[in-house]
Amino acid sequence: MFSGIDEVDWASMEHAYGPADDVPVLLRGLASADPAERESALDGMYGAVHHQGDVYACTLACIPFLFELAVDPDVQDRGSVVELLTSIGGFDLDEDDDEIDEDEIEGAANYAMAAAAVTAGAGVFFELIADEDPGVRLAAPLALATLHRHPVRVLDLLRERLPAEPDEEVRLALVEAAGRVALRHRPLAGRVVEWLTLLVDRERAAGLRLAALAQLARCCPDALPRDVVPVVSGLLRELRTAPGGAPDADPDTEPEADAEVEPEPETDPVGCPDLSRAEPGGAPTLVGQLRALSAQDSAGRGAPWAADLLRTLHVGLDDRIGDRTALLVDQLRSPDRWQRIDAVRMSGGLIRAWRGSYGELVALVGDQLADPEPRLAEAASHVLEELFSLAAPTADALAARLAADPGGWVKEWASGPPGLGSTVKALSRLGDARAVPALAAALELPEVPHDVGFAVAHLGRAACPLAAALRRRLAGVPLDEGAYDRASPLLAGLTGLRAGEATPEVLRVLRGAPEYRGEWLRTAALRALGSFGPAAREAVPELRAMLRRPGTATEAAEALWAVAGDRDAVLPVLTEGLGSDQVHDRRAAAAALGALGRQAAVVAPRLRGLLAHDELWLRVDAAIALWEVTGRPEESTEVLLTAWERNRHVRVRVAECLARMGPVGPASTAAQVLRAELSSVRRHNALDGGYGSHDTYEDEKLLALCRQALRGTGKGSTA
Repeated sequence: MFSGIDEVDWASMEHAYGPADDVPVLLRGLASADPAERESALDGMYGAVHHQGDVYACTLACIPFLFELAVDPDVQDRGSVVELLTSIGGFDLDEDDDEIDEDEIEGAANYAMAAAAVTAGAGVFFELIADEDPGVRLAAPLALATLHRHPVRVLDLLRERLPAEPDEEVRLALVEAAGRVALRHRPLAGRVVEWLTLLVDRERAAGLRLAALAQLARCCPDALPRDVVPVVSGLLRELRTAPGGAPDADPDTEPEADAEVEPEPETDPVGCPDLSRAEPGGAPTLVGQLRALSAQDSAGRGAPWAADLLRTLHVGLDDRIGDRTALLVDQLRSPDRWQRIDAVRMSGGLIRAWRGSYGELVALVGDQLADPEPRLAEAASHVLEELFSLAAPTADALAARLAADPGGWVKEWASGPPGLGSTVKALSRLGDARAVPALAAALELPEVPHDVGFAVAHLGRAACPLAAALRRRLAGVPLDEGAYDRASPLLAGLTGLRAGEATPEVLRVLRGAPEYRGEWLRTAALRALGSFGPAAREAVPELRAMLRRPGTATEAAEALWAVAGDRDAVLPVLTEGLGSDQVHDRRAAAAALGALGRQAAVVAPRLRGLLAHDELWLRVDAAIALWEVTGRPEESTEVLLTAWERNRHVRVRVAECLARMGPVGPASTAAQVLRAELSSVRRHNALDGGYGSHDTYEDEKLLALCRQALRGTGKGSTA
């Protein structure tokens, strides 16, 4: 094995971390008898040589040696090698409709060469599909479906192999591979659908029938049986009662709850682990951590693969919201806690991406809060946290869990500041005063949770009893380099309460902000003073002085207008802001001018000139401000509706303006756009493979604003 490996000029190549001269060590590590060494080598292959799916020259040079490893029966964990080969060779340039620029030409060529090289050797997977190693047999079907040039032969082999395959999970992989063939080779879809339909009708094993239904949903949802919901529900019942199933284990005998994992940053658009974060050869490896998490998630499950099949089925059902909701309702009533955990998670995904009537479903998610299994209750609280007003049917259940679990009010993390628990946030986002005691307790901690202020803002006047504690904690914040992190949650809370009595404490922060993050801290303090309005009149001298301070002049002018209404002082500052070379500053100035209403009519020509700016968000802000200062909607509406079509993320802001403009003519273009939005079942901000914690809230807000604009119940101009 590895004949010629030392003759390759590895040092002349590079991978994600630099020179590729360590690749021979990684390849040999894949053949090691030591499991830890094999794991470390695999981690290095994914983290460096095949970094986030990239293909380098060294990746191409590895392919012949990976094939040697895959077919050598003395090598352990060969299934992982087959999966690696499938990933390296499985990139399909035809799936990318975007034009390739000059910087991507080399990478595209590498992908093409990798696909050609792995496809050329894909014949070995025909032999591996009957290998003695179940792990190899598990990986081989997808490799064949993805890489082999003759899909008819692949499909015939999958059908022939199924009756002889003894391992249930491998049988499911054979069916999944057939679905992949149908997706990649549409002329064969009819043959695949015919076979899958036979499996649904005649196969006895519940798991295999469920797998066939999932693949039908994936490649030809119209071929699903009309009664798909009762069929799937019946299969889930069979899985629960089959030998090895888990009807409802005693919580005292179930595995201990996993330690809560700190959530991924919202900026991660995919939510997938990034194997590049572990250095090659480092320990513990990320591959090992992923395997451990998978093992923990599967422990105690009678059919650990059922959740993946159900997720595939849901993706295939797509906009059949009624069927998907009915399936989840049935799962949430299951005596099997694992099925309920899966249903809770999938309910969150459904509601996050699709609009519908979810009262019953949400109430059943809320019922899980009282379950003694902590993983189930925690999963439910995480889902409800993101639903905001849609979680209303669960208010009492949330309050009961909150009262029963004071230890969960605040979560501590290994790194970063503490945060509020999901139950506290969910109840606060409903505006329910029963969250106040938890927030009061959080304000007494040595380090205030970073998200306390946002919870207070959602509670509104119900959180007024917290004002004194917020003031006291703000007064005690040391104005050193850590001031922003400690003060910003408190300032956000006081802003939400419009607590004008806190003006002295806010002024102290404003005057003493340190150099480090000082501009951020001053901005937060100015927003608080602006929210206080005339109650912050003692801050007027300070605000006037800050009009001349670079960096926060616009925020100071905005606050001064809210507190004192001094047009002559703030108008020149905001007008100057419209000419800034920074788009962010121009947007802030436009928004602040809009708040002046007709008293800023003199800047209308300047705002009108921004309607053709290259930056879409600036055009929107200028159009809204132009309407606010002139009271004439015509020219602004055209810009807003154009932006609506070009960028879905601007729609909430546009709809808010349309709602305030007053009645929208029933035959107008604006009315047509709003009605089209209301008729869509897909949430306007739904993303494939990623989401933000406020996505559902933003979309529900958009729907409410669209209805308000069509009813003509807006408040009109801010003049």
